Amino acid sequence: MSIRSCRRTILFVLVLFAAPLFTAFFFLAAADACTNILVSRGASADGSVFVTFSVDGTGAGQLSLSFPKIKKEGDEEDQTEKQGVHPAITEWEGPTYKVLNHLNEFQVSIGETTFNGRVELTNKHEGALTYDRLMVLGLRRSKTAREAIVEIDRLMQTYGYGSTGETLSIGDKNEVWLMEIMAKGEEKGAVWVAARIPDGAISAHANMSRITSFPLDDPENWLYSDDVVSFAVEQGFYDPESGKPFSFRDAYHPNISKLIQRACAGRIWSIFRRAAPSKNFSSDFYRVVEGAEPYPLFVVPDEKLSVYDIMQLMRDHYEGTPWDMTKGVGAGPFSSPYRYRGLTFEIDGENYAWERPISSQQAACVWIAQSRNWLPDPIGGVYWYTPDDAFTSCFAPFYVGITDVPKPYKTGSYEKISRESAWWIFNLVSNYAYERYSRVIDDILEVQREQERYYLEMMPEIDKMALALNDIDEGLMRQFLTEYGINTGNALFERWRQLYDDILTKNIDGYRKGKDGPPAEVGYDESWLRKVIVDRGEDLSIGKAPAEH
Repeated sequence: MSIRSCRRTILFVLVLFAAPLFTAFFFLAAADACTNILVSRGASADGSVFVTFSVDGTGAGQLSLSFPKIKKEGDEEDQTEKQGVHPAITEWEGPTYKVLNHLNEFQVSIGETTFNGRVELTNKHEGALTYDRLMVLGLRRSKTAREAIVEIDRLMQTYGYGSTGETLSIGDKNEVWLMEIMAKGEEKGAVWVAARIPDGAISAHANMSRITSFPLDDPENWLYSDDVVSFAVEQGFYDPESGKPFSFRDAYHPNISKLIQRACAGRIWSIFRRAAPSKNFSSDFYRVVEGAEPYPLFVVPDEKLSVYDIMQLMRDHYEGTPWDMTKGVGAGPFSSPYRYRGLTFEIDGENYAWERPISSQQAACVWIAQSRNWLPDPIGGVYWYTPDDAFTSCFAPFYVGITDVPKPYKTGSYEKISRESAWWIFNLVSNYAYERYSRVIDDILEVQREQERYYLEMMPEIDKMALALNDIDEGLMRQFLTEYGINTGNALFERWRQLYDDILTKNIDGYRKGKDGPPAEVGYDESWLRKVIVDRGEDLSIGKAPAEH
């Protein structure tokens, strides 16, 4: 058994689906190997709401803006434009909103991870909406997270839900929700439950259902479909006479395998153990110890989290734990924490699985949506974005008020390398590091930290300047934020191109160049050489080393 890295690992344009509403809106549909963190206002250092998303798949991550198509008074309806367009688009008569990838102009953001669950319940009705389409429409039509939940529910009940089990992170500038969805098989529609993350708490999900039992009489904090319990009873998934409270996960994602628990709960454990070390979260549930307590849906962090803290939570290979991926023979001679797919393998009839960390080499992009209620929406919403794996890349800030994105961030495809594409340049650095990790990672992290700290230090000044311009003219404010975003993205792209040149120049042909003197031999750590001796000692031996005098 293996976990698929993603169900649809392509970068595609929603043209036939939503041509009348979308202008070059790219949506990377990755699933089954992703990670989200949800941070409430009271858990963040400055009162922001955060949603994060590691988009693990084989597409080329890009930045894009979509703008509402505004019909001018007197225009005739172009019937040809509606050909092939889903009815969910043509029936909508309300306003639509601008979206920067996964963050809309009212600071609503939506992320996801797939948990599959009862795949036999996947809705086969023609026109059933998949989770990615629901996310797009939720962002296009909602000013708040609650509005997004209501619209997603309306769409599912109207047109059907065509994906397997899904967990959504839905945030706005005041609150953040975790929503879990399951289709109903032959019946059109879906069952679902949504939990508001308590103020002061955080949550996370990573391809395993997270919601178990929940109150049915707390609409301020819990929302759910009317039949979420009754449908489970009808299908034999839950017995109300059992004396046990209804559990969404037990009903719709039962019989979780050892592999799934290891691969998914491990990411939750690692987020919680680092955000709240005082809680001493046990690794037992992650390591599938019988009788181990599952991790809670919410946790209060020991200290309120800054943007930089959240960036670091999205960077992890279990360092400092017994499952540190930079250790052991699997890490190779240069202590690399990356393990290439497949996730599982079989030797002599025994099944094995690599650890599955938050930082993954197949991440197409990683983003952090920051929503701030004390600022005007165009300034308050910030989309921290990095192409490729967050550990070896760099987050850059893009305000939601921008009207264009840097050319390198919207350039390139997965099929062909382009040195004008940010995704490809970040991948050149990352892929060079994977095989030479211990030799080059410090050089990469030095530049990464320098850049990200600079952006964070500049942010209050950019906010002030944008506010001052907004008082004069909103158009000037948007122009300023756009130019800042384009200049920031272009400069980081050039810095990363230089970084690749620098590390390649410094580490070439098995040598490492210093500032002075000739190139030095790299060699190997003694710990790895000892493993070589165990494997090939007799073949490599040239006799005892001479005694020292």
